[in-house]
Amino acid sequence: MTSVGAGAPVGVVLVSHSAEVAASVAALARGLAGGGTTAPVAAAGGDVDGGLGTSAELIARAARAVDGGAGVAVLVDLGSAVLTVKALLAEGDDLPAATRLVDAPFVEGAVAAVVTASAGGDLDAVEAAASEAYRYRKE
Repeated sequence: MTSVGAGAPVGVVLVSHSAEVAASVAALARGLAGGGTTAPVAAAGGDVDGGLGTSAELIARAARAVDGGAGVAVLVDLGSAVLTVKALLAEGDDLPAATRLVDAPFVEGAVAAVVTASAGGDLDAVEAAASEAYRYRKE
């Protein structure tokens, strides 16, 4: 377990091609995290003009907004959002140092990430919880 910013919760950024989807999933995750203090969550959806797409500028702004020093978990909806986040990570100067792209289903992973971060989990625990959501069965 990594202790990047002791005391501060891990921040979560939700990147969708739609601003409405990102905001709705963020609201759902916050709501399901329960009472008390909820980890910081930011939606980075759509392009800068409000249309469908992804924006490196919006993603970087959201990551900086939720960064309290404990790391930032970034979850994405579709393939080109992955490419945008990977490009930002490769550049290395637009995102907080402890920012991690998390391979997880968007909705279930977001809920698991926010619940775990809100409970005080570190970045490794948040990533593990979100990734574990791939195993959720709906039968």
